Amino acid sequence: MYKIIYLSLFVVTMFFSVNQILAQEKPEFGTILKSESEFTFYEKDPEATGIYLSEYGHNFFDVRDNYIWLITKYHAKVKVLNMEGFKNTDIEIPLYHSKKSKEKIVNIRAVTHYNGMRIPVKAEEFYEEEVNEKWTQLKFTFPNVQEGAILEYEYEMQSPFHFNFQGWEFQTDIPKLYSEFYAEIPGNWLYNRSIIGSLKLSVDESRIISSCFKFPGLKQDSDCEALRYAMKDIPAFKDSEKYMLSANNYRSRIEFELSEYKSFYGGTDKYTKTWKAVDREFKTDGDLGVQLKKKNFFSKSVDPGLLTQGDDLTRAKNIYEFVKNHFTWNEEYGVWNDNKVKNAFDQKKGSAAEINISLINLLNAAGINVNMMLLATRNKGLPKKTHPVMTDFNYLVAKVDIGEKSYLLDATNKYMPFGMLPYHSLNYYGRVMDFDNNSYWYDIVPEKSNAIMLRAQMTIDASEKKLTGVFDLINTGYKKVVQDEVLSTTKEDSYIERLEEEISDDFHIMSHEKQLKYSDEKKLTERFNFEMENLFQGDNIYLNPFVIKFFDNNPFTASERNYPVDFGYPMKYQYVLNVKIPDGYNVKSIPENKNFSLPDNGGVLKLNVSDNKSDTLNLFFTFDLNSAHYSNAYYAGLKQFFNEAVKSQSQSLIVFEKI
Repeated sequence: MYKIIYLSLFVVTMFFSVNQILAQEKPEFGTILKSESEFTFYEKDPEATGIYLSEYGHNFFDVRDNYIWLITKYHAKVKVLNMEGFKNTDIEIPLYHSKKSKEKIVNIRAVTHYNGMRIPVKAEEFYEEEVNEKWTQLKFTFPNVQEGAILEYEYEMQSPFHFNFQGWEFQTDIPKLYSEFYAEIPGNWLYNRSIIGSLKLSVDESRIISSCFKFPGLKQDSDCEALRYAMKDIPAFKDSEKYMLSANNYRSRIEFELSEYKSFYGGTDKYTKTWKAVDREFKTDGDLGVQLKKKNFFSKSVDPGLLTQGDDLTRAKNIYEFVKNHFTWNEEYGVWNDNKVKNAFDQKKGSAAEINISLINLLNAAGINVNMMLLATRNKGLPKKTHPVMTDFNYLVAKVDIGEKSYLLDATNKYMPFGMLPYHSLNYYGRVMDFDNNSYWYDIVPEKSNAIMLRAQMTIDASEKKLTGVFDLINTGYKKVVQDEVLSTTKEDSYIERLEEEISDDFHIMSHEKQLKYSDEKKLTERFNFEMENLFQGDNIYLNPFVIKFFDNNPFTASERNYPVDFGYPMKYQYVLNVKIPDGYNVKSIPENKNFSLPDNGGVLKLNVSDNKSDTLNLFFTFDLNSAHYSNAYYAGLKQFFNEAVKSQSQSLIVFEKI
């Protein structure tokens, strides 16, 4: 799905590759080439509103005033191709700070080049703005920005935080002609290096420079590894299309993570730990391990029967329902958020971590085999598997083992059935923190039966010139969860009115009820009685058989897609209709049958209308997506697949003619 390569920073000395000839010489600030001035259109992306003409970054360590600073130099030139939709006039540079130290920007300058003029950003127009307790940002706005202008800026960032070694973003929301990153890293600092994304590097070089770093007072200098990465003709990263995981999984970039520091005075600090070390730390962590040892408090705070009555599965389900109903989620994610489960229980409100840790404590008190599982939500990005990176995780749930089956539980959503995780947690895998043994990775497998099904019967009364009918709406799995919330938070009149508006002005719902006899924990059945008008035109009756459409538009509009399609879970849409042919009429025309399928049993679309020369007409439509995830190789097929489904629902017509 995506490519991540982890390398140890200090490897055997490598020669500069033949790609060295592709590296460009960094231009002097203020130099605008004739080709840059005349650049007006990017053939590889005709819709681009702007483009990076060039972009350079340089990271290195430097001793200033007897302190080692991590230095980042940056220089970029951006061409404005079309003012409509161009959003790069405002620049924000994030700066990290602690209580004692902070990053700072020096030697910053910015200029708008237009029609031979240079309009600089004045010194007083650069300003800092606080974001939160750890971050500020330096901001400025380019002046006199017009179509054809070139926006150029450069700066130097000084950072006292050696762990915050800046990586490099090759892909942004506009394309780049050339982007290059160069770094010189002394051997005292070891970093894990990650190349993320599917785009190929034009330059990928590494070499050792002898005695490149001098520390005052020491005779021996450090060697450095010099790294150079570059890309040419980088497409914009467009994440406006639906059904994708976090852009962090796909946007091409390079990340660095401090693994080890060897002091100039001796001694070594290790920052990247093993999972065994993390497991040990978690047991005593105040936000997690300690909070997981509160089962005595919880066992005294609930009805004893909740923990003792029934077999393991019954008790687990009852406890899960209790926690869902007891708590209100405050919409906070996070894992290390100063969790206080006792306070949360007493207040009946808490974060996702506090609610699910409370669930784990109660399950432990009931003697159920349960562990905490860390995961990243869909908008966060997938956790790295090669080594622990705890900032990759922002959520936790419970993993319950009963007999031969395992269940993942999250009690934040009051409508979620036992054994299903909320949609935002359907992110491939998580890390189960088994403190009695060792932690391990565990796959998140979504519910397989997720469907919206309609069963409709219609009768047309020619004398009254109206249609009457009944349809059953059946939602299962995640579709049922959504519908449960709609029905619980919407008044009946508002619900009916909204449905009628979505369907047609000529459609009227006469009655609605839940069919509890045909519903269960993962299935909801509703029955509607309805009438339709204005079907008669002259001697003919025109009926669009799809009373309710599953989707009006194709969600996939881009010509191509460079990242996977992820629906979160497999899904099915099915429509079955039985319509009685009105007395005194014949069937004049019916929709053509269709039968499409995606490769490797990825999906099926069928439309079949049968006229058996009897008094009824039968329609069967199914649209099945058999997988939750599709590689981008499927994109063209999926786009056509959805297009056929939309056409089937919007362009199908049954015509009856008067005899």
